[in-house]
Amino acid sequence: MAKLNQIIAVEKGVKSKTQADLTASQRRLDKPVLLAGISRTYQPKDEEGEQLPPESTRVQVKAEDVLRETAATLTRLFDVTATKDWTNREARADIEVEGRTLLRDVPVSYLLFLEKQLTDLATFIRRLPTLDAAESWALDPSTDCWKTEAVRTVRTKKVPRNHVKAEATEKHPAQVEVYYEDIPVGYWTTVKFSGALPARRVNEVLDRVEKLQQAVKYAREEANGAEVTDQHVGEVVFGYLFG
Repeated sequence: MAKLNQIIAVEKGVKSKTQADLTASQRRLDKPVLLAGISRTYQPKDEEGEQLPPESTRVQVKAEDVLRETAATLTRLFDVTATKDWTNREARADIEVEGRTLLRDVPVSYLLFLEKQLTDLATFIRRLPTLDAAESWALDPSTDCWKTEAVRTVRTKKVPRNHVKAEATEKHPAQVEVYYEDIPVGYWTTVKFSGALPARRVNEVLDRVEKLQQAVKYAREEANGAEVTDQHVGEVVFGYLFG
C-alpha cells in the first residue's frame, strides 16, 4: 500500500502533465479547420462533360473525443489529490522535544502551518535588540528594565584667566593674553537603562525555536508516512459532467 509521502511526491508530476495535456487539447479545439470535414462529388451536365474526381476532407478532431480525453486526464489528478486530502484528514503525529510531548495527534495541515510560523518567528527573534556588551547590566525591579551601575563624571566650566606676557613700562602697557581654564563646578551621576534583552536570553529562545522546528519536521515526516486508501472520485465527477 502506498504512503502519503509517495502520493505527495507523485502529485506535482500529475499536475504538470494534466496542465500540459489540457493546453494541448485547447490548442486543437482552437483550430476550426481540424473540426471541419467535407465530401463533394461532381456530375457533369451531360455525358460528354468533363469528369472530376470527388473531394473530401476528414474531420481530424472531435470535440466529444476531446471531452473523453480531458475526463481521463483530470480523473488521474482528481484521484491523486483526493487520496492525499482524504489521508490528510487522518494523518497525525505527536510533536516531541527532548523527550517531552508538547502536542499530540497534530494533523499534517497544522504541522505545515507550524513550520511556516516557526520560520518567521526565528527571523523575528534574530532581530531582537540585545544589551550593549560593553556595559555591565543588572535587572532593576522598580522599572522592570535593565540598568548599569552609576557612573560619576565631573562637570567643568571654562573660566577666563589672564597671562601677563610682559609687564607694563613707562612707555608700553602690559601685554596680557587671555586663556580659558576648565574648573570643576559639579558632578554628573549617570545610570543607563535599556529595554533590550541579554544576548544569552535571545540565544536561549532561538535555540528552543530551532529545536521545535526540528521536532515539527520529524512529526510531519512521520505523519506523511501514513498509509493511504486510494480514492476514485474522478470517474464519479466526470461521469456526471460529461455523461
